[in-house]
Amino acid sequence: MDTIKYILSEDQMPLAWYNIQADLPTPMPPVLHPGTKKAIAPHDLEPLFPPELIRQEVSQERWIEIPDEVQSIYRQWRPTPLYRARRLEKALDTPAKIYYKYEGVSPAGSHKPNTAIPQAYYNKQAGVKRLTTETGAGQWGSSLAIAGAFFDLEVVVYMVKVSYQQKPYRRAFMEGYGARVVASPSDETEAGRAILQMHPDSTGSLGIAISEAVEVAAQCDRTKYALGSVLNHVLLHQTVIGLETLAQLEQAGDYPDIIVGCTGGGSNFAGITFPFMGAKLRGEQQLKFVAIEPAACPTLTKGKYTYDFGDIAHLTPLVKMHTLGNSFVPQGFHAGGLRYHGMAPLLSHIVELGLIETRAEPQLGCFAAGLTFARAEGILPAPEANHAVKGAIDEALRCKESGNSKTILFNLCGHGHFDMQAYMDYQAGLLRDTEYSAEEVALALAGLPVM
Repeated sequence: MDTIKYILSEDQMPLAWYNIQADLPTPMPPVLHPGTKKAIAPHDLEPLFPPELIRQEVSQERWIEIPDEVQSIYRQWRPTPLYRARRLEKALDTPAKIYYKYEGVSPAGSHKPNTAIPQAYYNKQAGVKRLTTETGAGQWGSSLAIAGAFFDLEVVVYMVKVSYQQKPYRRAFMEGYGARVVASPSDETEAGRAILQMHPDSTGSLGIAISEAVEVAAQCDRTKYALGSVLNHVLLHQTVIGLETLAQLEQAGDYPDIIVGCTGGGSNFAGITFPFMGAKLRGEQQLKFVAIEPAACPTLTKGKYTYDFGDIAHLTPLVKMHTLGNSFVPQGFHAGGLRYHGMAPLLSHIVELGLIETRAEPQLGCFAAGLTFARAEGILPAPEANHAVKGAIDEALRCKESGNSKTILFNLCGHGHFDMQAYMDYQAGLLRDTEYSAEEVALALAGLPVM
């Protein structure tokens, strides 16, 4: 019998997160204070984050223990399955072997609870009563809403306005878990009001929503901010994905030649790749990593590697990352979780080290790849995950052309059950490929902070 699923038992779950910073050949550039532009001290982050998350943010330890209470909640859906995509391989007529780790079995339908749960746990331990956050497509907001329900924390979500309008069911999902969802930009914050005064019809961006969430958190001692991607501790928590996959591939007697992932802020890509990348950095394995991003928001392929703010109101620290400029507002394409102007500083640093190939893909090709995958494997991917699917299919077709059999792994980071309007629009021929606006990016980059 040809095995399809590789399943771990609960007692085989990782007991610690993997911190790739311990294996980097050169350390990351320092995070800078937004006012002084000097290296930030851990205590400078205390208005936004609890002590343990700050410690994890700056840690150089290779392994950071997962608390028992977090492991207990993880076991509600973890370990997640690893699939051998045998039907997709047959449909593509490729000699490649394709595996995908499926994170869509979580309560939120994506990988995001892997960090939402520990973030809520550490905030609860620190006496926090309320969390504020931003969300694009809603997967992160959904995950934090669930985590808030588990730990009895109030959650306020600033949802990018175009997604708020496009995805009413995702909004209802968050509200079902007790979160309050606000369309961003809003009139509830100074940052939101400033944007609305200049652009009354603004469709919003993650940079704007972050400004609103950070502003509210900074004004109250019992309120903290939670971020769903970009930061070091968020990428750290996601490594449970890759650590489980290592054990599952050992079951399969296989190891990847190529790992493909989609990139918006970087957490999903980091989660599947970092444990394997650590092995490459230590000289234990050789393999290729490919990051796929949307052509309408091509941070890695078209952005500038420089210091920038993570938000439009300049409330966040300055970090060195690939950026399109913090004031850049991408068009309202359907992969809302990938509409961020910057890339995770840690991932950006690794790209600069030459360890990752980067590609940008228009949305129509990604939707076509997603439907090819769905009709073969039976899982309808989220629009964000379609970018990884497209990259994996492209690699498999290259194997077909060359006659080489390679092992390809990707992370199917979420399902598309809340994205049916996007698929309806695609199949009706209503979607269009949108390129990023070079003029708007140039304008946004012109406003980068002077260092």
